[in-house]
Amino acid sequence: MVDIPANGNQDKQVAPYGSWKSGVTADLLVQGSVRLSEASLVDGCFYWLESRPAENGRSVLVRHCPQHGNSDITPAPISVRSKAHEYGGASYLVANDRVYFVQAADQRIYHMPLSGGEARPLSNEGPYRYADLQLDRRRNRLLCVQEDYTPCDAGEEPVARIVAFRLDDAGDSAGTRPRVLLEGADFYSNPAPSPDGNQLCFLRWFHPNMPWDGTELCITTLDDDGRAGDIEVVAGGERESVFQPQWSPAGELFFVSDRNNWWNLYRRGQSAPLWERAAEFATPQWVFGMSTYGFLTSDEILCTFTEGGRWRLARIDLESGGHTLLEQPYCDIESLRCESHQAVFIAASPSEFPAVVRYDNHSGKLATIARSNSAGLPAETFSFAQEIEYPVGERNVFAFYYPPENPHYCAPDGELPPLLVLSHGGPTGATSAGLNLKIQYWTSRGFAVLDVNYSGSTGYGREYRDRLQNGWGVLDVEDVCAGAEFMVSRGLADPERLLVKGSSAGGYTVLAALTFHKTFRAGASLYGVGDLTTLARDTHKFESRYLDKLVGPWPAAEETYRERSPINYVEELDCPVIVFQGLEDKVVPPNQAEAIVAALRRQGIPVAYITFANEGHGFRSGDSIKMALEAELEFYSRIFGFPLAEPGPGIEIENLASQPHSD
Repeated sequence: MVDIPANGNQDKQVAPYGSWKSGVTADLLVQGSVRLSEASLVDGCFYWLESRPAENGRSVLVRHCPQHGNSDITPAPISVRSKAHEYGGASYLVANDRVYFVQAADQRIYHMPLSGGEARPLSNEGPYRYADLQLDRRRNRLLCVQEDYTPCDAGEEPVARIVAFRLDDAGDSAGTRPRVLLEGADFYSNPAPSPDGNQLCFLRWFHPNMPWDGTELCITTLDDDGRAGDIEVVAGGERESVFQPQWSPAGELFFVSDRNNWWNLYRRGQSAPLWERAAEFATPQWVFGMSTYGFLTSDEILCTFTEGGRWRLARIDLESGGHTLLEQPYCDIESLRCESHQAVFIAASPSEFPAVVRYDNHSGKLATIARSNSAGLPAETFSFAQEIEYPVGERNVFAFYYPPENPHYCAPDGELPPLLVLSHGGPTGATSAGLNLKIQYWTSRGFAVLDVNYSGSTGYGREYRDRLQNGWGVLDVEDVCAGAEFMVSRGLADPERLLVKGSSAGGYTVLAALTFHKTFRAGASLYGVGDLTTLARDTHKFESRYLDKLVGPWPAAEETYRERSPINYVEELDCPVIVFQGLEDKVVPPNQAEAIVAALRRQGIPVAYITFANEGHGFRSGDSIKMALEAELEFYSRIFGFPLAEPGPGIEIENLASQPHSD
């Protein structure tokens, strides 16, 4: 059930919703926070990446050794980040007492000793990107996925390959050219040699599929020289999504498949899942190297899965087939890796920020070894997620509701809070209940927040995910609007102050909701899509055919694209919008934002346009993150006339006839 927040606490200061002073500041998000990703476990030491807004988004490889604590491995100015598929992932590998990594600046692979020293190039210069770094121990070489952008000079798509670099040649300061092992598919991922080195497994898929639509799990033999032989497809296909193929220590091949509607774990050669459960043991493969299970021993798997919007942790005994759910506080778990009775993963709980967590299989104990946030805020500062389910026509939709919460403030009697409805990106993705400072920024100032897992989100089975096929711009929009109306019907939101916010694909949902429905009074679009036809013609390879499934085949369904593009119906958009855009964005190019802003200007609708010269798809710099939050809050305060506890950045809002003071 949803709890109605209590007002009238005599120990609290009475102030309008939205105007509460909060310790959850934008500076706190920048100075006290990092983004954690790509956890790994090698020879008893734990590794992960920290993206640090205070260092302009530099991504640093960090190590934790039980004897020595935490230390940075890659010094400034090195930033470890792959841009393969634009979203990257699996951008480093620790092996042979060295680290091999993709340098963000030039996308070449470098290597350096773990003990410190000069970073030297392994790959040669050229228009290449790399990800999914794996070691072929038998042949002392590095396997990885390569994107070759050379054909782009002729207007063609980059070519995907699986390639190999000989590590014996790693001393050449100019780098080396790799051997091509496999090419011909539109996309590759997860290259992994078997423990004996005789076979190589990998995933491949073809346009117009995305990896959550249909992938093929393939095996090829490797000769003594490491050349690939004939290819055998062992799982997957046009309508089956395979995720994370992995060899066991004994040389058996395991993988996750959604062949029974749910992403469950399988062993090659067995038709039934290891543990048949109406739960998802995978997540959409937006980045390389995603991992939801690993081998604690040759006979035991540690895995994580999501059920009802929350992630769980369990062990599976491969001999008996038994499984054990583990008691743990987390609701969001990712990047799980195992080695010799130990595991590492990144996890968050409703009351704890994301952290790198160590699991010991002998004792069953969990230990935090790094935190994403160092804020010492008391627990009563935070608003905790409440799971809700609400009807939209004949279907049900899921969301997390966060009531306004601040230990020092309450609202005047009878006032209802503004509601900020969040539409996650993807659109094939999901939101979680893990503690998130960007949500607490709003709730601690007196906003209610509804974070929606609209139709098409992951975590609820393939049928729920496939709802959005041919329905993007319709079902997702109906779902966020219905969510706002549901909260109004429960007396939990002010119907005159309903707001909607989203980034990327979520930004498209925002613009479509504001254009085609009259539910919301204002919105914020972060690098969102306004013109589907432009996006279909002008985006990167990974998503170039994504809309074929979500909207319809391009260009045959061009009329549908036009009908669902807010830019073509901007005269219907009659409420204020704030738009944020990185000018180096290759996923949703700036022309999308510029077109919608120009149309709003012509219509005389209040609009603010904030650009960031050095940002791409998603903001990494601390200054950008801070500006985006503070500008959005000031925008709402001036649109709705509530005071701010502290002055805003002084943004320009065009076409706003009356602008109340922000102080």
